Amino acid sequence: MKAVVSKTDLVSMIGKIQSVVASKPAIPILANILIEAIDDQVIVSATDLTVSMRCYMDAKVVEEGSISLPGRKLFQLVRELTAPQIKISATTNEIAEITTGTSVFKINGMNKAEFPQLPDLTGSPELQMSSSSLKEMLSKTSFSAAREDSRYMLNGVHLSIASQKATFIGTDGKRLAKVSTAASVDPSVHGAFVIPLKAVEEMVKILDDSDAQVTLSLSPDKIALESGSQMLIAKLLSGQYPDVERVIPAKLAYQFSIHREELMSLLRQVSLFTSENSSSVRFSFETGQLHLSATSSDIGEGRVSMPVDFAGPRFEIAFNPFYFIDILRHSKDETFRLGLNDSHNPGLITDSTQALFVIMPMRLSDLPPARKEIEATV
Repeated sequence: MKAVVSKTDLVSMIGKIQSVVASKPAIPILANILIEAIDDQVIVSATDLTVSMRCYMDAKVVEEGSISLPGRKLFQLVRELTAPQIKISATTNEIAEITTGTSVFKINGMNKAEFPQLPDLTGSPELQMSSSSLKEMLSKTSFSAAREDSRYMLNGVHLSIASQKATFIGTDGKRLAKVSTAASVDPSVHGAFVIPLKAVEEMVKILDDSDAQVTLSLSPDKIALESGSQMLIAKLLSGQYPDVERVIPAKLAYQFSIHREELMSLLRQVSLFTSENSSSVRFSFETGQLHLSATSSDIGEGRVSMPVDFAGPRFEIAFNPFYFIDILRHSKDETFRLGLNDSHNPGLITDSTQALFVIMPMRLSDLPPARKEIEATV
């Protein structure tokens, strides 16, 4: 193998796949990346057996070949090099030579044959959408997904496709995010897929805010995202995703608009008076006003107010302020709609988009015990 590549392009490409390289690999080869020189391209691949990534770049290939090299050490080295061009050569399957000007570095590698073969999803059903749209769908739902939850299926984003419509859902049992969009896909394609959170986060990194078309390839147990010169492949979570639709309120006793930025600011202020054991803020509604309050025996008490278009008898409910702020961060409108029934049941947050968010209430000290989590029903 012998190829000459741009230092800037190589640093960028290896940098993109660093988070896929296993930090504590189950087998030594997973700490390596695979470098292949084929035709006029250099292909770099990495995998942790759950998420895999492959990137392509143009190069001057003198001799085709491949080698597997330690991912992090190689990235640290090429990042420090100052020459604009880097020559990579490998006369054996175990040693690569990195040359720039008068500098020569030899890195011990491993035979390509030991590197796991990346899945091939050629021929699988494909879903196409703009990069910006898919990024928005994943960002608006992944923040609500669980992390290392014992309910395995919640550690991912649920994607369902039916009638040329794609719906994304994320929940951790205390909050839920759901967003739908029209999908450019064959009308016969339908199904449900749970994308692991690590894969979703890597997809968001790959995607940009452009209108460029990207492709999702879907198989029963794997998903692949192809965007420009990058491809990410991930194993889907296997099992039955809970029926979370039933926790989304169908009827609402109260529905009104609230200024998003103002509420976020006040929540950040009053949340300073919550404790680690009880991150709860009381929302007290009365005609035309919302009062927020929190008390901590260690810190003190905070009370703030803002105008809202609420009309009705005094109404109180408690929410985790940090969950509420997270939801509002993923809405871009100046105002949002808050729908409520009572202090025991979830609140519904919507805006002008097709996204909706559900947040479970927390217990009010002067009210009887309430259902505190979506997990009670999922």
